[in-house]
Amino acid sequence: MKSYIIAVDFDGTIVEDAYPKIGKPMIFAFESMKQLQSQGHRLILWTYRHGKMLDEAVEFCRENGIEFYAVNSSFEDEKFDSSTQSRKINADYFIDDRNLGGFPGWGEVVQIINKRIEFSIGTHGKEKERKKKKRGFFGI
Repeated sequence: MKSYIIAVDFDGTIVEDAYPKIGKPMIFAFESMKQLQSQGHRLILWTYRHGKMLDEAVEFCRENGIEFYAVNSSFEDEKFDSSTQSRKINADYFIDDRNLGGFPGWGEVVQIINKRIEFSIGTHGKEKERKKKKRGFFGI
C-alpha cells in the first residue's frame, strides 16, 4: 500500500469546533488517525491556530496518542519564509471540515484513503460501480 502525506485540520475535524477553546474529540478521530499512521501514512496538523492555542492543540493530540509528522509545515523543522515560500503545504490529502461538501466523518475518510476513492461532480462520496465481466462460454 502506498503511504500518503495527509494534512488534517484541527477545529471541526479532529475536535468539535469550539475555537478558541478545544472542543470534544470528533467520533473516531483519534482511532482513525492512529489507524492511518499504523498503515504508514504521515499526518500533518494543518490549522489556523498559532502560538499558545497551537501548542495546546498539539499537546491535546499528543495526550490522545497522536504525534504529527509536522505542524503547519510540509516537513518537520521547516522554517516558513513568506518572501520565498507559499503558505500552502505539500500533502497528498487535505482533511478539513470546510471541504467542498463538508466533512464526511472519520469512517468515510479512512475508506476514501484506503480504497483510493476519487470524487467527481455527480458522484460525491460514491464508488463507481464496476460491472463484472462475463467469463467463459456460460458467463461464469
